[in-house]
Amino acid sequence: MPPSDTLTTTRERAVLEECQDAIGYRFQRPELLRSALTHTSSANTRAASNERLEFLGDSVLGLVTCEQLFRRFPEYQEGDLTKVKSVVVSRKTCARFSQELGLGDFLFLGKGVHTYGEMPSNMLADVFEALVAAIFLDGGWDAAKIFVLRFIEPEIERVAREAISANSKSQLQTVVQREYGGTPRYFLLDEQGPDHDKCFKVAAQVDDHRFPAAWGRTKKEAELKAAMNALANIRGDELPYPSD
Repeated sequence: MPPSDTLTTTRERAVLEECQDAIGYRFQRPELLRSALTHTSSANTRAASNERLEFLGDSVLGLVTCEQLFRRFPEYQEGDLTKVKSVVVSRKTCARFSQELGLGDFLFLGKGVHTYGEMPSNMLADVFEALVAAIFLDGGWDAAKIFVLRFIEPEIERVAREAISANSKSQLQTVVQREYGGTPRYFLLDEQGPDHDKCFKVAAQVDDHRFPAAWGRTKKEAELKAAMNALANIRGDELPYPSD
């Protein structure tokens, strides 16, 4: 990440080429990528930095995400969709996306900027959003959407799994009350491992009927997984978690 004023035109082209290889997108207008990678500290004017692109990229990223959430969760109301969006495209998440691409290695920084080997997360988040905008301006909506989906689809699936898991105990209670006329209880059947790294085996049970157990890193996690196993068992589905 050398200061921009030490880079020759040839060196700049090499950085942009390497960055395009890393992100998996080829720019028709490489100057857009150059702008996206330009921190305010190395820009002649603020308008020449990536701040304007960051503003646009935040909106593009948000729109792609909102469209996917709208389709993925038809039962969610506006408030629920907003909560999921805030997790999927948080500044922390954008910084992680940036780290995965190694964007910090391609940033054009001014002489006075010292990262001491670790790029600040806000700077990483900024450059990812600026990159999204640059791709949008260069290749249009479809190109930007394809790029963004590479990162947010796994995040959306993760959030969906966690939401389902978090609701599994209440879902099981509803189903058990309807099917069995009782309330599920959770029993700790086993625990293994040293104190600092234990695993717990828990089973859900209603009256004398015990459902397939599940292991978890914490008792809470084990109970959630046991509830999901119980729901699958009642529906005749394959168990999502091993019971042994």
